[in-house]
Amino acid sequence: MIIGGVGILVVAGITLGLSKLKPAAPTVEKNTVWVDQVKRGLMLRQVRGNGTLVPEVIQWIPATTEGRVEKILILPGTVVTANSVLLELSNPELEVALRDAQLQLNAAQAEYENLKAQLESQKMDQEAAAAKVQSDYVEASLRAEADETLAKDGLVPQITLKISKAKAEEQKLIYELEKKRLNVNANSMKAQLNVQRTKVDQMQAQYDLRRNQVEALKVKAGTDGVLQQLPVEVGQRVSPGTNLARVAQPEHLKAELKIAETQAKDILIGQEASIDTRNGVIPGHVTRIDPAVQNGTVTVDVALDGPLPKGARPDLTVDGTVELERLENVLYVGRPASGQDDSTITLFKLDKNGADAQRIKVKLGRSSVNTIEILDGLGEGDSVILSDMSQWDSFDRVRLN
Repeated sequence: MIIGGVGILVVAGITLGLSKLKPAAPTVEKNTVWVDQVKRGLMLRQVRGNGTLVPEVIQWIPATTEGRVEKILILPGTVVTANSVLLELSNPELEVALRDAQLQLNAAQAEYENLKAQLESQKMDQEAAAAKVQSDYVEASLRAEADETLAKDGLVPQITLKISKAKAEEQKLIYELEKKRLNVNANSMKAQLNVQRTKVDQMQAQYDLRRNQVEALKVKAGTDGVLQQLPVEVGQRVSPGTNLARVAQPEHLKAELKIAETQAKDILIGQEASIDTRNGVIPGHVTRIDPAVQNGTVTVDVALDGPLPKGARPDLTVDGTVELERLENVLYVGRPASGQDDSTITLFKLDKNGADAQRIKVKLGRSSVNTIEILDGLGEGDSVILSDMSQWDSFDRVRLN
């Protein structure tokens, strides 16, 4: 009975001990996980995004009038000058309107010249009449003076002298009125010519408009550069405002980066950046941040401060990195799969021999593209697993094989 009782106690103790044992740690292949070591020092905060190179100077060439594409003379990729004719349009109605405008202008100019000749003739007639009046006035004045001299000697009656003086005064008044009439007629002539001149100017403006519209049927580049796009085809009908071509200056490029909206909040104008064209890295700086979010990204413009590498051209896909700030003397580690700024997560920390890893809580701070700041839970030199370990959430330890 004693032996049986002892046996029961032993079995019960073994059963209780086994029930309190933790499950065996699962084994993880070491070469399938990413292990990084905690470091202390300078940490660069960066954000990264994809984008393209775009010209700083782009000129779209719109159609100024309705027309039909007759010829395409230059294809995209060709170097052009401001006077290079890219394509030709046709519009018979415009050509007819140009001829009508030319005829109307010629008619208005002819009417102006005819009116000018008539007014000049009238002016000369009035000047001749004024000269005759002036002559009569001078003659009457001289006669009055002669009669006054004779009257002093008693050779002419006083009545004759008075008549001579009255006649001279009358001629003087007529002469003054004639001079005023000349001035009034001169102003009237000027006003009539101005009215006709305005009509000529109106016809000239109409003709210039039609001529410019016809000349615009030969579409020119308008600036030196490279023809990038020509989104029309021969035979296509275009309306005013339709974009016919795009010309850019390829030697002046900038980078347009698409940065995730969650990472773009700390980007500021003037921050340093680097653009990887896959054929070289170009330094630059942020010049513009789009205030709107599109499809979860923010567009950031980066001006290029270095020379362009070979093969750099508009619409080339690039990778861009923007430097946000430099953090001195901080603990940091590679960015874990599930780590976000200012959050607390759990990571598997390796023991000294590197064979086992224990789950611990880690408080994270500011993050960069590939690194993140450690605020609490880890020390310099600690090694942690940064890979996604969600399949081992039910275990606090794992064994590395």
